[in-house]
Amino acid sequence: MLSKEEGKELLSLARSAIKSYFSKSKPDFGKYEKYNEKQGVFVTLNYHGSLRGCIGFPYPVYPLKKAIFDAARAAAFDDPRFPPLQEIELRGLKIDVSVLSVPEEIKVKTPLEYQKIISIGKDGLIVKSRFASGLLLPQVFTENGCTPLQALEMTCEKAGLPKDAWKDLSNRFYRFQAQVFSED
Repeated sequence: MLSKEEGKELLSLARSAIKSYFSKSKPDFGKYEKYNEKQGVFVTLNYHGSLRGCIGFPYPVYPLKKAIFDAARAAAFDDPRFPPLQEIELRGLKIDVSVLSVPEEIKVKTPLEYQKIISIGKDGLIVKSRFASGLLLPQVFTENGCTPLQALEMTCEKAGLPKDAWKDLSNRFYRFQAQVFSED
């Protein structure tokens, strides 16, 4: 569990990753040395209250400082849903950093069990099919006032699957939690 102060440092790293792109400088990683443990992370960008980019790494494949740097840059400049961020947008930009637990497969005998296991406000979801995968952070379900059924359907749709694809047990679901830090 990270402290509020550590969360502020991680938000600072995400912002400096984006700002340094424009100034063509390298951020000073020296003050982030303690963030070497591998963790999953997502960086979400909002511009004047609207989503402007969200990219991350669901699994702990990179040290946290690298994962945040790369995710922040990718959310700003490589999210295929949006044009690359312009420097003028930095002023109205709000950054969220979500540090993830390791996703765990949700094992069920029948699809209806998913609705009893998923905890809205706590769990984020990943669906994996033979053809696609999709991920939604825990806060997405809370922000949209979802029921567990709606969370399953939204995650399927995010993957480009039919919204009732959760009923097919060949599609696997994973859940994870996130510690979310937001710029005020």
